[in-house]
Amino acid sequence: MTYRVAISVSSFAETDKEPMRILEEAGAEIIENPYKRRMNEEEIIKHLHGVDGLIAGLEPLNEMVLKSSSKLKAIARVGIGMDNIDLGVAEALNIRVSNTPDGPTEAVAELCLTALLSMGRRIIRFNKDLHEGVWKKQMGVGLKGRKILLIGYGRIGKKFGEYLEFFGADIYVTDPRLEQTDLVKNEKLVSLNIGLKEAEVISLHSSGTSVILGEAEFQKMRSGMVLLNSARGELIDENAFVHALGNGTVKSAWIDTFSEEPYDGPLKEFEQVLLTPHVSTYTTQCRKSMESAAVKNLLFDLDRSVHNHSK
Repeated sequence: MTYRVAISVSSFAETDKEPMRILEEAGAEIIENPYKRRMNEEEIIKHLHGVDGLIAGLEPLNEMVLKSSSKLKAIARVGIGMDNIDLGVAEALNIRVSNTPDGPTEAVAELCLTALLSMGRRIIRFNKDLHEGVWKKQMGVGLKGRKILLIGYGRIGKKFGEYLEFFGADIYVTDPRLEQTDLVKNEKLVSLNIGLKEAEVISLHSSGTSVILGEAEFQKMRSGMVLLNSARGELIDENAFVHALGNGTVKSAWIDTFSEEPYDGPLKEFEQVLLTPHVSTYTTQCRKSMESAAVKNLLFDLDRSVHNHSK
């Protein structure tokens, strides 16, 4: 049977054509993302017209979108989070949903470490100075003995923790799903309140779209904090964050995810904030792994849907 498969991921198969070849060899009719960016509700409804399956990114797949897509049988998310998908509605409509939880782990953890080391050792500032003809040395800060709070301790948080432990950092973990016995190394399981007061660096690795760091949380942090967010833009109250940058509570930050993308907000005005365009998973190895897994998940679920329907 020939399936009509829509792709909403803007950069699908750009670095390696293998995921697209798998679809083509399965005989799928492929409808690519015409916008080359994240689609809004109206655009994704139009994109899903008459399709059987979707290779999904972070576009809104809410009740209105899913109920407007009468032929849709399966959604395969390229990545971990599925907060953009109304899973209850999908189940009610017999739309199978999958994700690729293992693919992003190393790529995201690597970039978290890269950003933290780059900011601590002032690499970006030194490079800028030298390109402008300025020879100016400044002291940086390493990772040994540094107190780092990981908010959320799933696959990515644990991998980042492994990297940090190698450098001799003191790792604090807050995650409501964990008990102390779940930790196997030298991590310290703490409440969010204690972690906020103790940590010198905070890195977000939580799912969901509810604010974790708001005005009250920023007030509990020590002055000169470093903040990393590779998880979800919605986890940080941006107004409170901007205020914390202004008063020195947050000394520097790296942000890779935003509640609205492309990003065009006030964080652009702060030189001490390192901004990247949601590229934590953008390594050739990671993208190929996630996209290939998503395609295989989709084809498997489409075949199951047809088989069950024919019984």
